[in-house]
Amino acid sequence: MKPLALALLLLPCAVAGAPPAEVPLTLADARLRALAKNIELRVERENATVAGSAETRAKGAYDPTLRADARWRDRTDPVNSILSGAPAGDLAPNSSGWAASFGLLQLLPTGGSVALTTSASRDETTNVFAILSPSWSTSVGLELRQPLLRGLAIDPSRQGLRVAILDRTRSAASVRRVATETIAAVERTYWSLLAARRDAEARESAVSLAQRQKSDVEARVEAGTLSEADLSSPVAELERRKGELYAAREVESRAENALKALLLSDPADPLWSSRIAPAEEVENVAFSPPDLGEALASATSLRPEVNEAAARLARLAVDDEAARDRTRPQLDLVAAYSRRGLSGERNPGISPPFPTGPIVVPDALEGGLGRSLGTIQEGRFPDASVGLALTVPLGNRAARADATAARAVRTQAELGLLRARQQVEVEIRNAAVTLETAGQRLAAARAGRSAAEDQLRAEEERFSAGLTTSFFVLTRQNDLTQALLAETASLADLRKAHVEWGRATGTLLSERQIEVQDDEPAAAPAGGTR
Repeated sequence: MKPLALALLLLPCAVAGAPPAEVPLTLADARLRALAKNIELRVERENATVAGSAETRAKGAYDPTLRADARWRDRTDPVNSILSGAPAGDLAPNSSGWAASFGLLQLLPTGGSVALTTSASRDETTNVFAILSPSWSTSVGLELRQPLLRGLAIDPSRQGLRVAILDRTRSAASVRRVATETIAAVERTYWSLLAARRDAEARESAVSLAQRQKSDVEARVEAGTLSEADLSSPVAELERRKGELYAAREVESRAENALKALLLSDPADPLWSSRIAPAEEVENVAFSPPDLGEALASATSLRPEVNEAAARLARLAVDDEAARDRTRPQLDLVAAYSRRGLSGERNPGISPPFPTGPIVVPDALEGGLGRSLGTIQEGRFPDASVGLALTVPLGNRAARADATAARAVRTQAELGLLRARQQVEVEIRNAAVTLETAGQRLAAARAGRSAAEDQLRAEEERFSAGLTTSFFVLTRQNDLTQALLAETASLADLRKAHVEWGRATGTLLSERQIEVQDDEPAAAPAGGTR
């Protein structure tokens, strides 16, 4: 039982001292994790959703407007006239009846509007002068209003729609920009981690070589072929390399934490306690000289930063056009045509005799609602009009000031677009130089590493033959270690240069076959919006 109890007591210590589990991670998985975690990308996708809703709302201005009205009314109007029409003994005639109207208004893409109106009413009156009671009045009409100056080229509805479309374009470019920056940051950090891990491995190899050299020197000291003083050099070199190994492991740990910060959103994620093992091979990279001319020609349409600046300029151009339009006088063409209808029955309250003789209701007017509509169809009571409506704001200082300010803001946006294009061109040129230099450095580092391996092999053979000292062997080992580190750094730098070239030219997402759905709302974060 005692050995069992001792084993149980020591088990937690063994578990606590166990190295963290390694989790293989491909570059594709790292990209997906980072895109899913990125908060700024979520915000931009929500902005894209808002912009899409704003566009739909702006299009809603062209939805037809329907208006209907129906009412019943009973009234006795006070009439100050000897011809009031009131029946004998009454102060004024009484009228009662119902009325209904229906209208449809539609904005036009030309800035004008067209309105269709219809109405129908039934009125019964005690007015002795009224021929028809009850009477049916109907109408149907069409009115067109078209701006000729202010509002001809642009109006608030068209301005709102154009601005909403441009805002959605800008928002989509912003989503692509954030996605590109996220992918670039992940890939750069991924290759930095892989380079740091290779550096640590090279330092471990250097420590092993120093340990082996120390063992060889100890054996020769015991054999009497070397003195005790000859052992101090490999011992000192071994401890120095151990210090470099510890520093390299710290750099590796920091690089791993930087990558985890890009991938993980939950502090309790188990991956924080695991060790990321990059599954990509840094050696699988080919160098090809970049096509600078083609990249410069296509970058203005591929870089999201330029697209954002262009969309902002186009939006301010719309505002500038609208502000200048408001400085013009308002001149509208107004045309209308309507037909009215009337019918009814002879008013039983008419007081004969009339000077003109007995009152007879014409056959064309005698009847109910159907007869009133028939007079509309027959066109018995047409009403046509056409004219101009002019409004001239005197001074109009507010509109002029707004136009001046809008023009200044537009000029600023033009300069901002120019600055963005210049910045993109500079970044592409720098990326091309970096890519070309990284390829040259890699070729030189590989040649240097091969030469350092040959030199160390030759120096070890001379040491075995007693033709040199351990100092020179250790020196060659250091040379090989530095050559390995230089090659690893060159490989990682070439990978990063490829990433920067893709980001600078705007082709990073397409090269990685990543499609950004900017119109899809972002998923809610786990645990709520907070």
